[in-house]
Amino acid sequence: MRSIGEMARDSGLGVSALRFYDRAGVLVPAWVDPVSGYRWYGTEQLEEARLLTRLRRAGMPLADIRLVLAGWSGADTDLVLKLLEAHLRRLELGLSDARTEFSTIRALLEHRENPMTSLRATTVRPSVPAAELAAALDAVRFAASADPELPMLGGVLFDIEGDALRVVATDRYRMAVAHVGTTGGAGPRVQAIVPSPLVDAMRALLGDDASVELTLDGDRVAMETGGRQVAGRSLGHEFPDYRRLVRLPAGRRVLVDVPGFREAVETGPVRAGEVREPGGVACDLTVLKVTADGAVAVCEDGDEDQDQDRVAVNREFLLHALAASGRDELVLELGAPTAPVAIRRTDTEETFSLLMPVRLES
Repeated sequence: MRSIGEMARDSGLGVSALRFYDRAGVLVPAWVDPVSGYRWYGTEQLEEARLLTRLRRAGMPLADIRLVLAGWSGADTDLVLKLLEAHLRRLELGLSDARTEFSTIRALLEHRENPMTSLRATTVRPSVPAAELAAALDAVRFAASADPELPMLGGVLFDIEGDALRVVATDRYRMAVAHVGTTGGAGPRVQAIVPSPLVDAMRALLGDDASVELTLDGDRVAMETGGRQVAGRSLGHEFPDYRRLVRLPAGRRVLVDVPGFREAVETGPVRAGEVREPGGVACDLTVLKVTADGAVAVCEDGDEDQDQDRVAVNREFLLHALAASGRDELVLELGAPTAPVAIRRTDTEETFSLLMPVRLES
């Protein structure tokens, strides 16, 4: 017999996923201890668990997975083969439809006018408080993408309009926005995507100086402070319209003590989700809920039956956002399970981060 931990280690399915598939009647343990409730699996179930892992990665519907596992050990494999072929046809048809739609979208992109080009054509030289710029970069840098397939997200957007500088970063799964007041830069709106290495070089120069001077001149970006300068080229891409992305339906706002909440996240239970990191490894999810007394809590394993009221997020990303805030108190805003979780400062609405929700196995 294998324990649930051993089965998870050897099959590639997480402990939470094994519990879910037990409750769903897909992979039921050979024996459950009537006193402790601990699950034990037979040796022959390891092959089924590994098969389940492959079917899940292929996106097969749960109803079909049940039938595949039921017919796997039988002498007649005709049903299993037909289910695999039917699912493969669905995937191929879906891919064909997606190619057609993407071709249409590309054609539309090629023929539309681009209003964003003018945002790089104007030169501005605003002055920015050094400490505030340092705090803003610290608040967003963690969210910049490292995906070479999406180079336009591989840096921090500097968006200057009037007397405000907004710095923004996103890797699709999270977004961070921070605001800094400026002087001497009033004029038309100007944007530049500053590559992450240049952002890091800027941050290293920021010290106790009262202010720094930024220069955005076409594709050139520079920062001067205390007689020292760092400069480079902006990324030759356009950043997505982040203002659209941060318009969220109102959720429940809860004040949290960051050190205590971070400890609860670090030591609390995790769940399995559908998002995969590079290499096909499932990420750990933290499931959050707003309790009856208006606090945010990490859901325990016994809360699965009410997942419609819970929001699941990547635990690592949540810890990054808490650390990047640099605050002992934050406001967490939780809406529907399909809405991003907002992590806001208590003193401003202009600096915040968003975490995309992750679908649970159930």
